[in-house]
Amino acid sequence: MSNGFDVQQAAVVGAGTMGRGIVISLASAGIPVLWLDASAPMVTAGLKMAADTWAHQVVKGRISEAQAEQNLARIRAVDSYAELADVDLVIEAVYENLELKQEIFRTLDNALKPRAILASNTSALDVDAIAAVTRRPQQVLGLHFFSPAHIMKLLEIVRAKQTSPAVLETARQLGERLGKVAVVAGNCRGFIGNRMLKTYADEARKMLLEGALAQQVDVALQAFGFAMGPFRMYDVVGVDLEWRARQLAGQGMHSPLVQVDNALCELGRFGQKAGRGYYQYAEGSREAVHDPDVDRLIVQIAEGLGYQRRTLSDEEIVERSLLALVNEGAKILEENIAANSHDVDRVYLNGYGFPAAVGGPLSWADGQGLASIQARLQRLQGTHGAHWQSAPLIARLVAAGKGFAAVQEGRV
Repeated sequence: MSNGFDVQQAAVVGAGTMGRGIVISLASAGIPVLWLDASAPMVTAGLKMAADTWAHQVVKGRISEAQAEQNLARIRAVDSYAELADVDLVIEAVYENLELKQEIFRTLDNALKPRAILASNTSALDVDAIAAVTRRPQQVLGLHFFSPAHIMKLLEIVRAKQTSPAVLETARQLGERLGKVAVVAGNCRGFIGNRMLKTYADEARKMLLEGALAQQVDVALQAFGFAMGPFRMYDVVGVDLEWRARQLAGQGMHSPLVQVDNALCELGRFGQKAGRGYYQYAEGSREAVHDPDVDRLIVQIAEGLGYQRRTLSDEEIVERSLLALVNEGAKILEENIAANSHDVDRVYLNGYGFPAAVGGPLSWADGQGLASIQARLQRLQGTHGAHWQSAPLIARLVAAGKGFAAVQEGRV
């Protein structure tokens, strides 16, 4: 490529779950990878996991034995940043801690050649704050892979304030080489997908306190077409992930919304990996089995917080979940975090199990008619408070007789 950002040699810093999936993705796409982690045994375990992954693909007839060997030969473990000097792209994939990531980026900035691109696999942190510690902010961006990174199709490419168009284009081309659905997102807390997920998950947690039970919420949303409901999803990703993040940050532990999660974690109910979370799991099984103990715990916590529990219908559960997604999606469009409604929908279809037949949350809203969406949000605001106030973009589109599909680069 004439702009000098041809990715012929990559590096990954971090050999946890995300780092492993990213390395497998790169090597499978024919890109040589240098792999660095503070713990050499983590890289050794990662190499074994990569070999096992490709061996399984050979057994399934997806790749040949020769391809598996070539893939593995593309990965080289290294034990110093100095050995990364000549790579074209490095992807940092350590845990979500801004100070740690900044420290790594300072080191990378000093160690790598001037034309190298520095990318962070952060799922929510401020990419501008990461770019700011380098002398090359125009070559810094987020590459948010979804776990497991070698299987999940979505790649959020996060543009920081100073990310150059050439670097964004290189990231798009890389996404294509990796077989990903690549969507460019602006820099804000959670980007497109996790920012919307937060409002959706918060709504599910509110409904739990108001009178619903975890299984009812999940069953209602799965009946609508979601791959899994929010509480089943928490079990799969680990109920303890956010709990540990709250503890590390030293904040957020006292919000009423997370008290059920906190209580589950204090009981060691971390989700599927622990054999119990919101549901129970037989050893080695992924089948979620209803657990009456969790129902009792939810009721006890809600009543302790002073909630007068009531019966919620499945219709209300689906309505509030979808409208939470739509309203946040509208704010994301309005703020230019997403270029258009199609990109918002692609994120939700490819990374969050939204039903493909429905076409994505904003496409669903257009199908309902935005005047109807606005009226329903106003009703919810009247009943449940100001956080339901509809995004100003919705009122503008209703006045113009248009839908979300009419929005391009923040312009109606």
